[in-house]
Amino acid sequence: MLISWNWLKQYVPLDMPLSELEERLMMSGLNHEGTEEVAGDMAIDLEVTSNRPDCLGHIGVAREVAVLFGNELTIPAADPREGTTPVDELVKVQIDCADLCRRYTARVIRGVKIGPSPKWLARRLEAVGIAPINNVVDISNYVLMECGQPLHAFDFGKLKGGEIIVRRPKPGETIEAIDHKIYELGADMCMICDARDPVAIGGVMGGAQTEISPDTADVLVEAAEFDPISIRNTVRSLNLHSESSYRFERRVDSENIDWASRRCCELILELAGGELVRGVVDVGEPVPKREPIVLRFSQLKRVLGIEITPQRVREILVALGNEEPSHPCSLPEGEGLIVVPPSWRRDLSREIDLVEEVARVHGYDEIPEDVGVPMVASSRRRQDRVIANVRRVLSASGFDEAMTYSVVDRQTAGTLSPWTDAEPLRTLTPVLRGADRLRTSLVPSLLAARRTNEALANPEIELFEIAKVYLPCGKKLPQEEYMLGITSGRDYLTVKGVVEAMVASLGVAVEPQANDAGIELLDPTHSCRLTLDGAVLGYVGGLHDDALKLFELRSAATVAEVKLSLLVAAARLIPCYVAQPPYPAVTRDLNLVVDEPVRWADVAATVCAGCGELFEDLQYRDTYRDADRLGANKKSLLLTITLRSKTGTMTNQQADEIRECIVTACREKYGAELR
Repeated sequence: MLISWNWLKQYVPLDMPLSELEERLMMSGLNHEGTEEVAGDMAIDLEVTSNRPDCLGHIGVAREVAVLFGNELTIPAADPREGTTPVDELVKVQIDCADLCRRYTARVIRGVKIGPSPKWLARRLEAVGIAPINNVVDISNYVLMECGQPLHAFDFGKLKGGEIIVRRPKPGETIEAIDHKIYELGADMCMICDARDPVAIGGVMGGAQTEISPDTADVLVEAAEFDPISIRNTVRSLNLHSESSYRFERRVDSENIDWASRRCCELILELAGGELVRGVVDVGEPVPKREPIVLRFSQLKRVLGIEITPQRVREILVALGNEEPSHPCSLPEGEGLIVVPPSWRRDLSREIDLVEEVARVHGYDEIPEDVGVPMVASSRRRQDRVIANVRRVLSASGFDEAMTYSVVDRQTAGTLSPWTDAEPLRTLTPVLRGADRLRTSLVPSLLAARRTNEALANPEIELFEIAKVYLPCGKKLPQEEYMLGITSGRDYLTVKGVVEAMVASLGVAVEPQANDAGIELLDPTHSCRLTLDGAVLGYVGGLHDDALKLFELRSAATVAEVKLSLLVAAARLIPCYVAQPPYPAVTRDLNLVVDEPVRWADVAATVCAGCGELFEDLQYRDTYRDADRLGANKKSLLLTITLRSKTGTMTNQQADEIRECIVTACREKYGAELR
C-alpha cells in the first residue's frame, strides 16, 4: 500500500521526521517496505496484513498516526449540495443475488463536464502509482485511495432503462471490460447490469460500454459491498486483478459506504460541475450490529507481563475508535472495560484482540525481555493422540512413514477410488505437470513411491502415510477425510494382523469385522473390507497380477487403507484397570475341513459365539490344502481356542463339551468336519 506524505498531511499533522513515522508504523504492525521520492512527494510503501483492510486508505493510516503520536485526526465532512429532483425518478436498483452483493447504493449527477484533473489531484494519484485519466474517474480513484472504499462511475446516459440490476450471468454471457478485453462469465460471478446487458463485473472492473468518456454528461456513482469469497473466485477465474477487488476481497467498512459515495459526489461537483440529484438509492442488507467486548484489566498483566494503567488503556481504545456503551453492562469499577469496536475493525471480536491493540499502541518495546508471563502447556487433541499411537505401532512393525503429494494425474486418480464414485476435484493450475486432481485414496500415491523404490533396488519397501483425501460433495466443499495408507511386501495376513494390532492398541471396544472387499485391484481370495460397529473402517488386500502390471511393480504387494476418523471416535486413550482372573485357562485345538470358499472370518465368528462367556482368545494357526487327503476344493483350518472361567477352575469335560458344540455349529453352517 503506497501512502503519499503530502496527502497524509491533509488528515493528521506530520510534525515528526519521516524516519520516526516509518519506525512507529512498523512497530505497530504496518511494516515499512521502502520510501521513494515521486514528483516532489514521498511515497511510503507499507505492508498491510489481510486483517487490516482499514489501512488500505490514507484515512486509515492517518488514524493510526493520530493514535501513535497523539495528534488530532481530521476527516472531511462529505456534505455535497443536492438538487430538487428525487433520485428515485431517474434510477432503479434491484439485487437478484443477495449472497453476492450485500448492499448497493447509487447517486446521480447531471450536467458534468469531463476533462483533465487539476494538478494537485493528478500528482497525488501519481504518487501512489495510479495514472490520471479524467476528472470523474480520477475522483473515484482518489476516494478509493483516501478511505479504502471502491467506487465506480457509470455514464448514466448509456444505462438502458435507467436501471441497475445486480445478478448472476446468463449462460454464455460475456462482457468487454474497460481494459477492452472480452471476458467469459462464470455462473457464480456478480454482474452489474442495466435493463439489458452487463455493464460491470461487480467489485472487479467496469465495462467499456458505460465507461466515462469526453461526451459523458450524466454520471451514476456506485458504492457497494460485495461478498469477499465471490470476488476472490472471480478474480482468480478471470485472472483480472484491480485495486477495487483487492479491497473487496478483504471486506470494506459497511458504515463507510455512504460517506464514500457523498465524498465522491462532493469532489465531482467541485471539479467537474453538475447537479447532484436529491437522495440516494440504497438497496440491500442493513448494517450489522456491532457486539460489545469485555476487557479485564487483569488479562493485560497476565498476557503481557506488565502493568498498564486503566486510564491509559481507555485512552488507547477510545482513540482507536472503540466506543463505550451508553448503558454499560454490569462490571465492577476498576476491574475492566466494555467497548464496542468501530465498524472499520472487523478483526476486533475477542478480549485478546483488545489486549493486542493496547500492546501495539503502548509499544512492544515497553515490554522487558525478561518479563515473566505465566504459561500452561496445551494438551494435544484427541486426533493427535490417536495418530501418534498409530505411528508408534506401525514404526514398531517395521514401516517407514512416507509423504506424497495430494494431487495426482488423471490416470492415477482413476486406478483406485474405494471411498467415492464421483469424479475427483480438479485444480485450475496443476501443482506438478499433469497433476491436477485431488486424490480420493492414498494407495495409488504409495504404490507410485513403491515403484520408485523398486527402480532404485531398495530391498525392503514398507511404507505408510497419514494424510487427507478429498471426497467430492457436489457443489459444496469436499469432504476431507484423514486416512492411513499402507503398502507392504509382506503377505495379506501379516498386513491384516498389523492393522488389527493397531486397532487393538487404541483400546477400541469392538473388534473390526472382515467381509468381502469387492475392490477390483485386489485379489478376492486375499483381501477383505474391515467394518467397525457397522461402519466401513477400511480394507486390506494383496494386489492381483493385473494390478501389479498397472502400477509397473516387479514383486507382490499388499495394501491397506483405514479411515482414521472412526478410530478417533472409538479409541479409549485412558488405560483402564482390569482385574485378572485367578483361575487357569484351558486350550483346545481344532482342525476343521471346510469347502474352499468358506472364509476364516465367518468360522472365527461362529467359534467365538459357541464359546459364550468362557471365551478368552482365538488363534489362527494354519491353512492346509491337499486334494488327495482332503478332497477337491477343500481346505483344513487349524485353530486354537482359549477358555477361562471367572468363577472357578474349568474341567476337561467342560472344555470338551464346548469343543463339541463348536464343531456341531460349524458342521451345520459350513459343512465342516473335524479332521
